[in-house]
Amino acid sequence: MRLGFRPTSFSLKYRDQRSSIGMCLTETLDEMVSTGTLSPELAYQVLVQFDKSMTEALETQVKSKVSVKGHLHTYRFCDNVWTFILQDAVFKSEDRLEQVKRVKIVACDSKLLTQ
Repeated sequence: MRLGFRPTSFSLKYRDQRSSIGMCLTETLDEMVSTGTLSPELAYQVLVQFDKSMTEALETQVKSKVSVKGHLHTYRFCDNVWTFILQDAVFKSEDRLEQVKRVKIVACDSKLLTQ
């Protein structure tokens, strides 16, 4: 995929982690920039707004709490981003229990996204 614009860190992480919403947004914007329908600057502004909207929605609209237990295989902290790889993880919420063989969790401080 070629990017005619510079994605923000949050949207880039969504795209890199194979998130449907981040991949679709990035691909659509890239296509629009490639065909001249959208300027690279405007595409960048769309991603900035995406970052802000996703951060706000996650902070204000998601009320569920989930606990995670598993065997920590790998962890790292680079560029203010934590990455955890768990094996045999169990996700437990109020009404559900999910077991996953392997999961990668990427986390960062949401305050860094709005700067």
